[in-house]
Amino acid sequence: MPIVSPGMRIGLFGGTFNPAHAAHRAASLLALKRLQLDRIWWLVTPGNPLKDNWDLPSVQDRVTFARRVAHHPLIDVTGVEATLGTRYSYETVAELVRRQPRVRFVWIMGADNLAHFARWQRWRALANLVPIAVVDRLGDSLCATSSRAAQALAPYRVPEQQACALADLAPPAWTFLHGLKSPISSTEIRAAQRALAAGAHGSDAQSPLKFP
Repeated sequence: MPIVSPGMRIGLFGGTFNPAHAAHRAASLLALKRLQLDRIWWLVTPGNPLKDNWDLPSVQDRVTFARRVAHHPLIDVTGVEATLGTRYSYETVAELVRRQPRVRFVWIMGADNLAHFARWQRWRALANLVPIAVVDRLGDSLCATSSRAAQALAPYRVPEQQACALADLAPPAWTFLHGLKSPISSTEIRAAQRALAAGAHGSDAQSPLKFP
């Protein structure tokens, strides 16, 4: 677990990071600035319970690659979820809050995740545990803000102009951060890798997109 001090404002950015890419970094830098955070932790999960993880690279491989992508003194890349033995985001955050009760954590996710947030295990409990910041993504805004979870949490939405105070608010509290419109996604990168491999007739040893 990264080193923290009481009172620090820490953003928690969870995901498989398969692979990490520039949009992850850009979203993190946006959150750091707009939420006035001290640091952001990339929580590289062993696997997404809502997805097929059969071809997922190891946590260590993804952490190593993500650290090269992040390349920022305020972004800590960690596979702590595997160490904690937690499977769901709520379990991970609950354990972090239990271990560091004086740290002000904020959960950070992309708008695409807000669109499906109601499918997450104990999503309401997670919203009641820490404030949440949703970072806009190209094409996902309308679907996200009209989703079941967004509608349920609508009374607790904080105006974007007050995002800098989010870490100090008692949950449930969330805000939507605009300004990031990157079209990059891990899904598209993996599709490009598969297409390149197919074009090379099954040999991808020299592929410039090979991961990790």
